Amino acid sequence: MLESITVNELKKLSNIEIIDLRSPEKYNDNHILNAHNISFDSLLLSPEKYLNKNIKYYIYCQKGLKSKQLCRTLNLKGYKAVHIVGGYESWILNE
Repeated sequence: MLESITVNELKKLSNIEIIDLRSPEKYNDNHILNAHNISFDSLLLSPEKYLNKNIKYYIYCQKGLKSKQLCRTLNLKGYKAVHIVGGYESWILNE
């Protein structure tokens, strides 16, 4: 089962690992504080290079579609990936 979290719930958490799947340009323009920019393709093809199976990661993209897909795949591979519902657009709307 896919674990998901809303941006309002996310804002209540601290000391978490957040991953932004968007392009470096969009990430550099603005992103969720402390998020790491790692591409969708990099995580899909070589998650072991970027992730630790003992850490929970909160993952977002622009609208939440790619992050949802990636979280499902990562969870099947034994990673703890949480989908941020609505992605970055939801974050901006809830600021």
